[in-house]
Amino acid sequence: MLFVITSTELCTDNFLGRIEEIAMSHPDRIILREKQMTERQYRTYAYDCQAICRLYDVPFSVHGFIDIAREIRSDLHLPLDALREQPYLSKEFRTLGVSVHSSEEAAEAEQLGASYVIAGHIFETDCKKGVPPRGLDFLQNVAYSVNIPVLAIGGITKEKLPYLYAKGASGVCVMSRFMQCDIADLPSEIFSFKNR
Repeated sequence: MLFVITSTELCTDNFLGRIEEIAMSHPDRIILREKQMTERQYRTYAYDCQAICRLYDVPFSVHGFIDIAREIRSDLHLPLDALREQPYLSKEFRTLGVSVHSSEEAAEAEQLGASYVIAGHIFETDCKKGVPPRGLDFLQNVAYSVNIPVLAIGGITKEKLPYLYAKGASGVCVMSRFMQCDIADLPSEIFSFKNR
């Protein structure tokens, strides 16, 4: 499985054009993760990105903005704390993803109705500068603690995929690579991540 995580801050060209190029290559999900945006800014991007994803039949998740996810009837991705506060959300959304940082959190997320968890960060990454990575043993512990898909995030490269899958990952999440590579390279890049 390959999930693409967005970042308008990392993208230096036409963001929606890049999202369309990504969607045309059919990743397993696109998550609009734009924590720096106001709700008003995010709503515009959410409508546009969901429209692109629907055009290419790619699952789409709103990240964090619960009311916007309701409004546009998208899937939802949340930090665990938000699901703890509103556990009924798992019954409201068809697909509900949760970010976790321990096997205990993963088990709790599953119990609260998460469809999948994203665990990280696994390797060093510029997105978490100065924060030590949790590593492959952490990933294995998370994967073995739940019966739902576990996706690895943080410093993911094609070369590391065999190690991640060997430790029980169901898939990976990639942000920087797909937000920054030459747009013409996106189809081959996504293909190489999907066909490990």
